[in-house]
Order: sequence, then structure tokens, then C-alpha cells
Amino acid sequence: MKASRDSETIAENASALSPLLETGLLRATEAAAIAASDFIGRGDERAADMAAVEAMRTVLSAMAMRGRVVIGEGERDAAPMLYIGEELGSGDGMAVDIAVDPLEGTTLTAKAMSNALTVAALGASGALLHAPDVYMEKIVIGRNDGEDYPPNLISLDAEIGDTIGALAKAKGVKPKKITACALDRPRHDALIRDLRKAGAALHLITDGDIAAAIHAAAPSSPIDIYVGIGGAPEGVLAAAALACLGGQMQGRLVFSGDEQRRRAETMGITDASRIYNLSDMVRGGVLFAASGVTSGSLLDGVARGQDGSFSVNSLLLSSASGEARRIHAHYPPKEGAGKRKRR
Repeated sequence: MKASRDSETIAENASALSPLLETGLLRATEAAAIAASDFIGRGDERAADMAAVEAMRTVLSAMAMRGRVVIGEGERDAAPMLYIGEELGSGDGMAVDIAVDPLEGTTLTAKAMSNALTVAALGASGALLHAPDVYMEKIVIGRNDGEDYPPNLISLDAEIGDTIGALAKAKGVKPKKITACALDRPRHDALIRDLRKAGAALHLITDGDIAAAIHAAAPSSPIDIYVGIGGAPEGVLAAAALACLGGQMQGRLVFSGDEQRRRAETMGITDASRIYNLSDMVRGGVLFAASGVTSGSLLDGVARGQDGSFSVNSLLLSSASGEARRIHAHYPPKEGAGKRKRR
């Protein structure tokens, strides 16, 4: 009976995520993208991040919800805004968990490189894993031409060569037809070697593993699997997107010392070696939004008109409806924008 009640609660939570919350979440990522776009190519990562944080927080604070940040810019002492535990919203409406990465790709923005995004997700209170700001080992696959792969096809405990072979077999192809994606980091040298030894093609990225995980799950994407170690907060946001798109994901926290383990324990994480499945990281209905700052493989970046207008491209996902919407929004110029001052 408990499993049935849990299923009913999940369904209720999913249906409770109203269109108003969808609209607010989308506007939050759009506002952050526009704000961050002021700093494209200006070499100031902190200023770009702070602009995105302030803009996103302004929109989230005005939403009709009782929100609590569970994935944010860090803990209160280190992050003045959008810190873990911060309460947002008007105080009316549904109690929700909020996960944010106001600017995924601060370096990408500062250097005018591709694939910088603003990202946010929300679900009913208790829906999202409260992950500490540490690393996470991740593995992600999507669906096979709209159909689910066999359960437990991927495992962080398996050799990556065996996983590539199993994935290829499930797809009905040779391993050389599998394309894997990973962050190009020294910590992945052995992983990269093993992927190539298994015969997989490899797409290496400099930053942006939320987008990479989405690519692994997106229909018609050339990426079949995403694997490697990245940020745990980004892992939870990727899980929120995957809960909407469908697929399989596992994550395991990676701690660099006792202090990180102690901080994790204060968040309720007592098993440092636990492998989290998708259903452990996201429980119940969830919304996910991302907006492009700089153009990349997932979304085009912010475009500025000579009249002071903005165009923003976004992705909005809902686990309740199963919808994945690409949205092109046009913001007219503010009064006085784009006009020359009289001399």
C-alpha cells in the first residue's frame, strides 16, 4: 500500500506545478541570461555570475510560491544570494524545492565562448536531492528511439568498456557507433583512454555538463552517453531535466576530505559511497528551464537589437506533461534604451 500512496503523492505533486510556476521559472532564466549577456567577452567571471544571480533572484522572489533553495550558489556564508536554504517567493501557494545554476559557464561567458546557459528547476518540497557543493561521478543515457532501454543498463560500478558494449548491444549497433561525451579534464585521462579502447567515439567539452547530460537524453542527439566527474549541484539539475526527457542516470558524490563529508552529513547524507539513481535525485513532478547566454549546441545565445531589445532562446521541460518546448522570446527595449542622448 505504501508504494501506491507514494505514486499517488508523486502524481499529485506533478499536477500541482501550475502554468504560473512554469512561466515564472522561464522568466527567471531569461532574465538571468539577459543580465549575464552584458558581460560576454569582458573577462569578468564574477561580475557575469553576480548579474545573473541578482536577475534570477528578483524574478524567483516575486513568484507565488513558498520556495526554498536546495541547490544554489553555495552555503549562506559564502553566497549572499541564492544560497542553500534561502527562502524565495511571495509566501503564498505551493511549497517547492528550487535548484539553480544562474550561470553555467562563467568562464564561457567571460571569454565569449559557446554553450553558456542559465538554468533552474523546481519541484514540490522534498522532490530534489539536497546535494552539497562537491563533485559527483555521473553516467547518463536517454531513450532508444522513443523506447526505454532495459532497466539498469548503466552502472557506475561497471567497467566503462562493458557499459559501452551493453549500450551498443541494446541499440543494435557496434560499439564504434556509440558516441560518448565527457569533460576534458586531467582527472578523466583514464576514462578517456578506456572509452577509446572500447571503440566509442568521444566528444570532449571544456565546460557545461548540464547541457551535455541533456544532449545524452535528447531525441536525435548525436550523443549516446555522458560520463565523468562534474559538480554535484549540476548533477541534480541534469537529473531534473532527465526526469522530464526520460532515460537513466546514476550519480555518486566525490568528497575531497573530512570537512566536505561533515557538511554533507548536515544535509542528511550519511552514506558517502551511495549510488543515487534518477528516482533518488528527483522524486515527483519537476519543471526545468534553461536559457542560452552564448550560442551553443543546445540553445542560441542572447541577441541584442540596435534599438535596445533582446531575444532569448530557452528550453522548458515538464515531467507532468512530458512536453519539451523550445521558446524564442522577444523583449522590447526599455524606455530610453537605444536612443542617443541629446547634446
